[in-house]
Amino acid sequence: MKKGMISLASLELRQSFRSVAFWAYSLLFGSFVALMFAFGITESQIIGFVGLSRLMVTFMQVTMVILPIYILISTVRAVVGDRESNVMEYILSLPISFSGYYWAKFWAKFVEIFIPVFLALLGAAIWGAISNIDVPWDLFAYYSGLLVAMVVCFVGIAMYISALAKSQTMAISTVFILWLVLVAFLDLILMGLMLKTKMDPHAVIFIGMVNPLQVFRTATLALFDPKLTVMGPASYYILDTVSRAVFVIFAILYPIIIGFGAALLGGRYFKRNDII
Repeated sequence: MKKGMISLASLELRQSFRSVAFWAYSLLFGSFVALMFAFGITESQIIGFVGLSRLMVTFMQVTMVILPIYILISTVRAVVGDRESNVMEYILSLPISFSGYYWAKFWAKFVEIFIPVFLALLGAAIWGAISNIDVPWDLFAYYSGLLVAMVVCFVGIAMYISALAKSQTMAISTVFILWLVLVAFLDLILMGLMLKTKMDPHAVIFIGMVNPLQVFRTATLALFDPKLTVMGPASYYILDTVSRAVFVIFAILYPIIIGFGAALLGGRYFKRNDII
């Protein structure tokens, strides 16, 4: 069964590598890094961040905008799409368990999404080293961990929705609504909510920290702007509650827990229900 899971994951990856969408996605991030070098962003300076640090911060900010919605839309069809096209019935007739099928999809999507964006970040670091630009390897390691957390989080959520959804239309609509809700409850909405309803600030901040997008947004600039003065009230309040080191650890572990938790729930539902 384990061999079957590995074989299915390999098949999924080979199909992805042959698709135009995968190479367009990979080219998007690679081209973005190249353009940042071409336009001299490594020579600019903001709050003490210059060179490759400046490029990495900008790269992560753009990634936070693009990656979650791309993950949700591309992954949510993984299970329900196979069900609608009757591919699932054929695959499950082979020597592979329900769990093997489900987790093969999960890990194939993780690798497919994570590798291009990580290689873009790694390519920036390597090019910086070749160009005699100081490479902040600690920042590189931190942002790599954030990328892992981001991909695991949203792949897990999408797999859970894909296992429960009855159709691809319903699945895509659900993740799009989820995305709008997550975007809505960022700093600006939270501040308006607090002022309008006179809610307890602790409750407002708690709502913000439940939102993985808010966590990523804050974590991306936690090293860039230690006081988080450019991040808004929710982010600024964080350092009054916990130390920056604690939040950095939380920002990596919390989304991973959400992702694996959602994926486990989806896998449990997938095994226990008549999904064909």
